[in-house]
Amino acid sequence: MRMVNTLVITGYGTNSHLETAHTARLAGADRADVVHFSDLVSAKVRLDAYHFLIFPGGFLDGDDLGAAQAGAMRWRYLKDATGKLLLDSLREFLEAGKLILGICNGFQLLVKLGVLPALDGRRFERQVSLGHNDSARFEDRWVHLLPNAASPCVFTQGLPLLTMPVRHGEGKLIARDEPTLQRLEAEQLIALQYADPDTGRPTQAYPFNPNGSSLSIAGLTDPTGHVLGLMPHPEAFHHVTNHPGWTRGELDPPGTLLFVNAIRYLRS
Repeated sequence: MRMVNTLVITGYGTNSHLETAHTARLAGADRADVVHFSDLVSAKVRLDAYHFLIFPGGFLDGDDLGAAQAGAMRWRYLKDATGKLLLDSLREFLEAGKLILGICNGFQLLVKLGVLPALDGRRFERQVSLGHNDSARFEDRWVHLLPNAASPCVFTQGLPLLTMPVRHGEGKLIARDEPTLQRLEAEQLIALQYADPDTGRPTQAYPFNPNGSSLSIAGLTDPTGHVLGLMPHPEAFHHVTNHPGWTRGELDPPGTLLFVNAIRYLRS
């Protein structure tokens, strides 16, 4: 059986790295290391030692230049102590067929860096972004998510309607133009959509869609299905008692299932 080593990046404002690593362990990862970004720069840690890379939630650099904007610039332009661009290491990680998960601020980082959605295989080209919520406020609430059964996304295969919390101020998916938005739908790169809990269908209605994201987009994948970025926090629902309705017997599927699918895929 193949080992699955998971790397959770921390530093510069992440705040859910410990929960994320814990969820990866619960899902069956052999290792889940929390590593500061500076350790990649100093080459104390190498991406090629891992199979599953996670960018957790938080507020990189306080979102001062826009959510994850400064973080994306670090990944794009910094070199490690050996003189190798971090971007090249990330490209090699992807080309090796390994998996990447970006949660909330991590999703913002992936779209700003152009890892998602990578239409036409054009990685590291910004094609979409995430803007301020239509409510003009920070949204902290539980939402329902409909996985796209037709998506190539490794993480969402075979999953039912999911429930997770969101906590973000910039979660509205914005495409650079209408054709790009249409392609996300046509090419099944919309992995998760905000759903009405009564109908289980995608919705634009607030608060079920907490940010007004077009096409109810809560999460995107790339054409390979090896990358998932989502605004809701699966690591915040890793145990039944995390759910606000658990004392009433509301036993919704936990967010851990996304991690289980990823680790099962890597083992196979």
